[in-house]
Amino acid sequence: MTRRSRLGVGALVMAASSGHLWYPAWLALASRRRQAASGSDPEQWPPVTVLVAAYGEAECIGAKIRDVLANGYPGPLDVMVVADADVETAARAEQAGATVVTADERLGKAQALNLGFSKVTAPVVVVSDANNVIAPGAIAALVRHLGDPHVGAVAGEKVEADGAGEDLYWRFESWLKQREWRLGTTIGLVGELAAVRTEAWQPVPPDIATDDLWTALDLSARGYAIAYEPRARAVDPPVPTLGQQWERRTRSVSGAMHVFMRRKSQLGPAGGIVAAQIWGHRLARYTLAPVAHVALLVTALRRARTSRLAVLFLSGHLVALWGLARKATASSNLGGDANRPDDPGSPAPDVPPARAGALGRLADALGQALFLNAVAIGGLVRYLRGDRQTQWPVVRRPKGM
Repeated sequence: MTRRSRLGVGALVMAASSGHLWYPAWLALASRRRQAASGSDPEQWPPVTVLVAAYGEAECIGAKIRDVLANGYPGPLDVMVVADADVETAARAEQAGATVVTADERLGKAQALNLGFSKVTAPVVVVSDANNVIAPGAIAALVRHLGDPHVGAVAGEKVEADGAGEDLYWRFESWLKQREWRLGTTIGLVGELAAVRTEAWQPVPPDIATDDLWTALDLSARGYAIAYEPRARAVDPPVPTLGQQWERRTRSVSGAMHVFMRRKSQLGPAGGIVAAQIWGHRLARYTLAPVAHVALLVTALRRARTSRLAVLFLSGHLVALWGLARKATASSNLGGDANRPDDPGSPAPDVPPARAGALGRLADALGQALFLNAVAIGGLVRYLRGDRQTQWPVVRRPKGM
């Protein structure tokens, strides 16, 4: 291999690892001597409205409302459900004790949240999804951060009830948000569980599907910080099949790319620490890293006969494909086409993922990394095609989840 070729491969390796290695390394270094603010109990707990946008959630909305009301928040608490064009969900939510807001047509989550915020009178809104379960005390843990007037929103902790699948990804995301919050803010707001200062909210534009990312960037642009609270956990049921995960994740990447293009002013030096987080936490992983990965794969295929490193790189992909096959098998055992039950927090069936010791764990990790890079490519293709859905389909989960 010539010196020029080695430099080219080295550049591709740097690019491919930018979001998964170099940004975390920089983040660890920059935040090593800083402590994240933890918040404190207010003298008087403010009224809170938990806002749930729900479409096609009649079977689980009652359990969701009961879960929220039993969360143990010390102050006034109510639940508002925006059931857009869904009479059955609206009726069951009202029976369970929620305030119900309806629309004549389906709005999609972002516009349903806009409608809900226009009706809220409480100073704090906690946004949560209809099909997840939140940890006891999570609402209070979020509200503690809002004693600081500079904090506009607080990101909770998303957990997937999926021992066979996305656990590694969400642990990595949690680490990034913890370190970003040490630096004063994070872009990792998640729609599954987040608190927003009502007076700081501005409506999400109608062409935006990724409402949580838009809200985080919009608040940051207006001088607010986004806090992170790992104790405020929301447990989501697993997405049963790789096909459904592909659909959801490529749709998310496409929506995020649209947000970034709408907020181009925050991508450059003027964006400050938020610009670094956009590029390191998201944008490099959606663009530079997967494209460089594909280029490395092509290079390795061309040099497989003469380079041991190329053979090793390709062998890693074979192990990753085995890991994805293991994951697909575990997902099929969970029964991906079944309907959801009334209780989204009920335990999963006793079908443990396949295990094969250290090699199996390595295969799972490599498979997840390969899948995420493929998802980024798929999401970019969707974005370039103009495929940016604002009304997301309801995913049907297995029974017992």
